This record gives sequence, structure tokens and C-alpha cells, in this order.
Amino acid sequence: MTLLASIEDSVPHSKCQQGHYRLVKGTEIPKTGRVKAVLPFFLIFASLLTGEEKPPNLVYINADDLGWTDLSSQGSRYYETPNIDQLAASGMVFTNGYAAASNCAPSRACAMSGQWTPRHGVYTVSPSTRGKAKDRKLIPTPNNKTLADEVLTLPEVLQAAGYFTAHVGKWHLSEDPLDHGFEVNLGGFHGGAPGRGGYHSPYNYPNVVNKKKGEYLTDRLAEEACRIISENKDRPFFLSFTTYSVHTPIQGREDLVKKFAAKESTAEHNNAEYAAMIASLDMAVGRVVETLKEHQLLERTLIIFTSDNGGHEGVTSNEPLRSGKGSYYEGGIREPFFFSWKGKIKAGQSSDTPMTNLDLFPTLVAAARAPLPKTKLLDGHNLLPLLTKGQPLSERPLYWHFPIYLEGYRENDQETRDPLFRTRPGSVVRLGPWKLHQYFEDNGLELYNLDEDLSEQTNLANTKPEKVKELLALLENWRKETNAPVPTELNPKFRTPETH
Repeated sequence: MTLLASIEDSVPHSKCQQGHYRLVKGTEIPKTGRVKAVLPFFLIFASLLTGEEKPPNLVYINADDLGWTDLSSQGSRYYETPNIDQLAASGMVFTNGYAAASNCAPSRACAMSGQWTPRHGVYTVSPSTRGKAKDRKLIPTPNNKTLADEVLTLPEVLQAAGYFTAHVGKWHLSEDPLDHGFEVNLGGFHGGAPGRGGYHSPYNYPNVVNKKKGEYLTDRLAEEACRIISENKDRPFFLSFTTYSVHTPIQGREDLVKKFAAKESTAEHNNAEYAAMIASLDMAVGRVVETLKEHQLLERTLIIFTSDNGGHEGVTSNEPLRSGKGSYYEGGIREPFFFSWKGKIKAGQSSDTPMTNLDLFPTLVAAARAPLPKTKLLDGHNLLPLLTKGQPLSERPLYWHFPIYLEGYRENDQETRDPLFRTRPGSVVRLGPWKLHQYFEDNGLELYNLDEDLSEQTNLANTKPEKVKELLALLENWRKETNAPVPTELNPKFRTPETH
């Protein structure tokens, strides 16, 4: 038995609600839900005893509402993202990378817990009854507004393994990230969008200092992220840098807005304010990478870049993908997604392996060689063998579940299933190129071959009944295994279109 294996077996476990487990010090669970460092220095010094390399630093960059085509390396001819593009080129890009949910809070809950939405119950932002009551046929499943303390999170596991853990930017899962395994919080709280002051100082975020009036929020958070890297360069750290950009309100830096207003736009991308926000995001990423380089940390740091959901329709276009944020068509869930680790992940790689942000938890824990309770449920896969050795993953289904309503952004939106809602209650499964949507109000089924129809325009449900049967069986079995709630109660306030 290796030293690390013996450490893992020796970690005390305490069973919590819903079958989850958390690492604890002794036999007590801290009342705040925050995990203390159960194994201080064990993982660090275990590397000295075994001759293994020092555990890598982990930098997780999660943009907010950035669409699949919002990077120049992803096809935009108007937005400019040279730093992000360079980071993507330095590692492996996943062309079929997904968020496990189509809007902010549930996607983040999936990433931090490593679990599908039915396990933690965060399905949307705020109530699940969004949209007009007369248009909702079913009573939707109630939504958890916060990630429960009982859910063991990625930063808790890493902190317990001796990592310094810091959160910079948007959190959106509770009032304080410190209750979920972070030791430092700069800017994270329950809010999901910039509030008073928007993106320009004076703003009001936890522990974020207003250095000068008019300072741009993305610049401030990037400076804080770089400071954290510099101050902790001599010990393993996990930095969660989750920007508020490019979430509404759409407010760019004045100098950058002027630059893009003078630039020729395209039919798909033509919003100078939004382009300026993306440029600021790109500069922030560049500053983080440059700081790692200055401290000679690139070979000791695994960097992940992605977005929490698709682009906001009406602000940007997700074409050729259908629809956008809040929808479970490709435009709402397919994301820019790539991993970079100098010397470990070969540069210039691209993988068409379907994956989601659920894979972050097992991948980062494996990279960190961090002990994990064997009873902790993880719904993603460890991507490290693929990233570092090119070992292919076996084909697996990906699932999404949304027993809720989410109102539409635009009047008469033709990209969604109907013009009133971005999402009506239902589930989705993808296996290989095939993607099946099932909607609970009318048991509507939509089947698409994404290899041939990336825009999800041709519903093959009637012409491919055997494929529908296969995927529907997978979906139903998965819902049973995860206790996924399916709303069936009729809404007494519902009125058919004829009686509106």
C-alpha cells in the first residue's frame, strides 16, 4: 500500500444527508460546513518521502455567459481574444465541451460538487416558476437556491489535502465561499450579477477594495488573482478565478468600447460594448498566465478555461448553435473548454470527446493526488489519462435534467422550442452524435444527429424510432438511479392558448 493510499484510508468520514460524505477533523463536522485542513502538510511532504513531484497548482478560470463562438479561436471575426487563444493553443481543446446546466447557479453547483443537478437540487437561479403562471402547464420542482453544506465540494477536498484555496469573482451558490472550502474570498457572494455600480468602481463586493473611482471590475479581480498567485507561489494552491464578465449589465471599458465601435463588425457579432467586455476578460486571463510565467510556475500549474453556460441571446449570437443561455439546445450548454499544463499536456491538441464541467472534480483531484472518501459520489470522469497520455475515454452518455421553467429573453424567439420559454420541464441525453430531448408537459421528443445537424434543425424522432427507444431507456434509468424529480401535478392557473 502506498503512503497516499494509507492516508486516504485513514481519513475519518462522517455520513451526512443524501448519502454524501465530508472530510472532517477528528469526528466533528464544523458548524459552518467549512472543512479545516485535515491533512496539513501530509500531501506536500508525502511527495518528498515517495520521490514524487510536488503537487501541481490548479487554476480554474470560469467566464460568465461566454458563448461557444465568442472567442476568435472559436470562430469570431469581431471579438479579439489573443491571450485566451494562446492559452488554448498551449494545451488540449475540447470541441464537445459542455456545462452540466444551462444557466449560472446550477452549472457552478455541478462544477463544485462534481454531481448532476438531481443530486444537489440546484436547477436554476431563484424560483423554478419563472414566466407567466398561465403559460405553465405543470407545477415545477422547487429549486434549491444554495448549495447545501452537506455537499462535499472540490475546494474542501483540496484544502484538506494541504492546498491553499482562494476564490476570486462570482460565486452565486451561498452567501460566503468560505463555508465551502475556500480560505480566501474576493468578490464572491450569493448575487449572480454586478449590482450597485455595475462594472465600474465604486462597487460593493466582499473584500474587494475600491482603489479608484471608475476602475473596471474585471481589471480589479485580475489584479487580486495575480496577487494571490504571487503570495502563494511556494506552496500548492487552488485558484478559482470566476469572472463576472461577460454577464449583464453590458458595460465595457470606455477605451475598449471606442476601439470596437470603430472596427467593422459581422452579422453575428456586432456589439461594441460586449466586445470590449470580452477584450477585458482576455486581458485578465493574460495577466494571470503572465504572473504564473514570471514565477516560473507554468510547468507546475494545470490551467482550465471554460464558461458556465452559453451566450446571452440578444447580446451575442451563438450561431451555428441553436438558442443560448437557459436553453438545452447546444447554444445553451456547449462551451469553450480547454486544459493547459506545460510539459504535461502536449500543445496544439484537440479532442472531440464529449465532456462536461462535472469532469473537473475527478480530474483536479487526480492531478493533485488528493485523498477522497471512497463513498463520495462523483458523476464525472477523470480526464487526466486523456490529457497527459492520449488515452481515449470509453463512450458514455451525458445527461441534463431541468424540471423547471425559465422564461424567454426575446419576444417571439424562434430559436427555443416555443417563443415563451427558454426552458420548459424536461431532460436531455447525449450519446455519441445522438442527442434526445424529452419534455414533460406533452412528452414531446426531439432527436438530433449532432455530427450532421449541429444546429438542431431536423428532428429525427419520427424516422429513428429505435434510436429514440434506446436513448429514452437510458434517460429513464438515469432518472431512476439519481432520484430525479419529474413534475406531474397540473397547474390550476394554466390556460391553454385558446383561452388566454
